[in-house]
Amino acid sequence: MFKLITCFLLITSTTIAQTGVHLSTVGKGWAANSVNTVIFRHNSLTSYKNSQYIAYYDSAQRLVVGKRTIGSDKWTVVTTPYIGKASDAHNTISIMADGQGYLHISWDHHNNELRYIRSVSPGSLQFTEKLPMTGIKEKSVTYPEFYRLPNGNLLFLYRDGASGNGSLMLNHYDAKSKKWTQLQDGWINGEGQRSPYWQLTVDKTGIIHISWVWRESPDVASNHDMGYACSKDGGHTWEKSTGEKYALPITEATAEYASRIPQKSELINSTTMATDEAGHPYIATYWRDSGSTVPQYRLIYHNGRQWITQQITNRTTPFTLSGGGTRRIPISRPQLLVLNKKEAVQGILIYRDAERGDKVSMSVCDNITQGKWQAKDLTTTPVGLWEPSYDKESWRQNKILYLFIEQVEQGDAETTRAIEPQPVQVLEWKP
Repeated sequence: MFKLITCFLLITSTTIAQTGVHLSTVGKGWAANSVNTVIFRHNSLTSYKNSQYIAYYDSAQRLVVGKRTIGSDKWTVVTTPYIGKASDAHNTISIMADGQGYLHISWDHHNNELRYIRSVSPGSLQFTEKLPMTGIKEKSVTYPEFYRLPNGNLLFLYRDGASGNGSLMLNHYDAKSKKWTQLQDGWINGEGQRSPYWQLTVDKTGIIHISWVWRESPDVASNHDMGYACSKDGGHTWEKSTGEKYALPITEATAEYASRIPQKSELINSTTMATDEAGHPYIATYWRDSGSTVPQYRLIYHNGRQWITQQITNRTTPFTLSGGGTRRIPISRPQLLVLNKKEAVQGILIYRDAERGDKVSMSVCDNITQGKWQAKDLTTTPVGLWEPSYDKESWRQNKILYLFIEQVEQGDAETTRAIEPQPVQVLEWKP
């Protein structure tokens, strides 16, 4: 166990009257690139009972963890002795509390050895030394992601290997025994020729839904198609939306496709999934049609009978994703929330778009089957190259949105921009 630097902060807060948004400031974070705000932070914020946790890199690239009682603006913040290479936007921090109240943290990964710690007791901001999980394939980790199951156990996803030939790994944590086991090794498999880039969600019954694009090379422009699978037994076996069982591993030839999207369509990877109360999956992403140069946000969803694709936005600014590494892109990848409202399913898309002044924006559809989306802004000031990440557990339980907010910069291909540390904030909004 290590020594912590702890400070108690009664911090400033702001309410934006016209949107019903409340902003709470936690501290100042690294902002020279988007590592604190990339969308594949699962999670930047998380809750357990009435406590909410946050994690970010500070200006010295140190791992910082904060905690508050939900509804309060008073944060307890600790600066750990752990450092991450924040100058690489892949090297995110992922946190999650298990069903016993222990906080788990994984950070600083781009094809390197697993970095993983957890709190020494439930609710504590003191942590163990670095720990292994299973000890299997933990030398080349990228994209660490935690998910909590309804029984309080955890899932941990990551990529073993490099872009274009990596394997998707899935571990399971038993909260009572405090032990990790490996469930899957490359069960969505690019056969050494391509890599899956995924998004995952767990519905209220514990069914795991995963979708992914294939990438043929490190070039983002080689992304194509949207595959789908689900597991009704905690990740052991997988099936299609039809109920047909997959023979593992799932490959390009055997995958179910929610949408067929060609290469060089500006299809982005690593976005978002959600489910409605019936357990139907919804995927939000963006790409452009073959006859257009302008990528549009789109929704792909299953209505219980078939897959449907719907265009959300009518953007006018063209751009291209061609190239490797983290890109400087005029729109963020989106987050998607779905909400059963009377007899309809409501969709809420959270994003940033240069066409809207790089603010925190959202498009809302009161009935997804009708496909009428209306855009508005949640903030009045720009957030730079920010992407949205949010407290999924609070949304699941209370339907309150808590977003991680920080104005950040980002250069192409893991370069940084000169910018002072910026306030790390939590945005609160209830539909």
